[in-house]
This record gives sequence, structure tokens and C-alpha cells, in this order.
Amino acid sequence: MNDMTNTTIVAPTLSSSAMLVELGISVWTASKRDKRASEEVTTSNRAQRGAARVNKSLLAGCAELDAIQKFAGNTRTLHYHSTLPWSDTGLRLIPTAKYFDYHKQMTGMQQEFNRLVEAFLGKYEWEINSVQLKLGDLFNPDDYPSLSKVRSKFDFRLNYIPMPETGDFRVDIGDAAQRELKEKYEAFYSAQLTRAMNDVWQRAYEALSRMSERLDYSSKEDKKIFRDSLVENVLDVIDIMDSMNITNDPNMQLQQRRLKMALTGVTPEALRESAHLRAETKRAVDEVIKTLPSLDF
Repeated sequence: MNDMTNTTIVAPTLSSSAMLVELGISVWTASKRDKRASEEVTTSNRAQRGAARVNKSLLAGCAELDAIQKFAGNTRTLHYHSTLPWSDTGLRLIPTAKYFDYHKQMTGMQQEFNRLVEAFLGKYEWEINSVQLKLGDLFNPDDYPSLSKVRSKFDFRLNYIPMPETGDFRVDIGDAAQRELKEKYEAFYSAQLTRAMNDVWQRAYEALSRMSERLDYSSKEDKKIFRDSLVENVLDVIDIMDSMNITNDPNMQLQQRRLKMALTGVTPEALRESAHLRAETKRAVDEVIKTLPSLDF
């Protein structure tokens, strides 16, 4: 029998060009189910018990809490935009070339999040008193945690994890099981990498298709309205195809260069004014769309 103790299984990595990042944001929802009100609703409507649930907003109309919740949503949106999908556990991939810009943005967001939380906590007791009139008989002082307890419900976590150098499984198993484990790891790694790169192609398709559709007119009668973001979104895609091409996909490199050339000097105002520029830009965009890999678009 072979001694397989402390065996190291090697798998391909991208540790030099990317890392994994985990963002966790916790925000107090300030909502709670009211059992008494729920029973009253079901009874008054002759419904089966448990058929209705009354959830009350403990701090309805609190601008400070609304600001935190909105800010948290915007931060998650920025995080998703700046990274690529990796695992279902929340880990996302970020190219090392994007790390410093990303980290600067996110630490700034973290500081603003903490400022908003402190502003809310400073008004927490006052908000409890002011919400009594809004809730009427639904108000129950026991629903409101202490200030320290509420503080613990807010959190902003940002963790970086290096891409694995190797598939370092230290196991005591036979050769066949070792090969199977290695194959599964490599299959997972390959699938996640494909998923990340497909996300870049998907973003490109969405922005380019939108531009192609909006530029598809030649006369004032057929004029289509579009915002300045139509061009900004494609310029953003050009940057993403460059900075997030961690596999050095030659097709992505080629299409990035073609788009960069086609959009150089192009402005929303110029597109609105020139039928020729619209036609040329649309033609270039459509040519790139034809080269995109099939992702069931």
C-alpha cells in the first residue's frame, strides 16, 4: 500500500493576476412581525390561521435609516460592477490591476457607511418617540432593542483572499481517489474561471446591444432618444475588457481594441448630430457583437 499522507495535489491557478474578495454589509431592517395584528387580520377576514402576516416598520419614515439602506444597496452594486463572479458563497474575483482603485473606493464607502450609522444612532431614541403616533396601537416599546444592540446590527466587512497557488489537499487516500479529487478541483476551477469571463462578455453584449438599438435611425422622424450614459457604458465595457481579461483571451483583446478605436473621440452630442457617425458607430458595434461567444444571449 502506498503512503499517501500529506499528499499535495497541484492545480492551475491565476494567483499572480487575480485575488478573491468578500464584501459583507449588515443593516438593521427595523421590521417585525406583529402576531396580534396578524391574528386580527385573519380572524376579521375569516381566513385560515397563519394565512396573513402583519409586518410593521418599527421606524417608518426614518430618513437616517433609509439613507443607510440605500447606501448599502449602492455599495453592493459598485462591488458587483468592479468584480467578477467566482463562488456561490459570496467570494468574487478581482484582477490585481484593479485592486488599488477598488480598495480605495470601498474603504471610502466603508467610512461613509460608518458615518451614516453614527448619524442614525444619534437619533435612534428620538425616532422611537416620534414613531409612536405613526404606529398607533401597533406600537410596542419592547420591540426596540437597546442602542448597543442596534449598533451591533450594522457591519461592513471587506476581506481579501489570495487565489490558491495549488490545489493543496492534504489527504490520506488511494491513488484513484486522489486523481478523482484533483479532477474535481480542476473542473471547479475551470468552471468558475469560465463563469467569470462570461460575465465580462455578458456585460459587453448588454451595453453594445443597447447602443446598436439606440443608434438605429437616420432621420429626425425616426429619431430615438438616448442618454449620455449610452456612450459611457460602452467606454466602461472597453475598460473592463482590458483590465478584467485575466486569461489574456486574444478575442477579448482584439474586440477591446476595435471598440476603443471605434469610440475614440465619439461623444453623445456628436452621435445625436451626425447620421453618418451614428451609422459608422453602429456598424462597428454590430461587428463586435457578431464576434461575441454564444452565451444564450
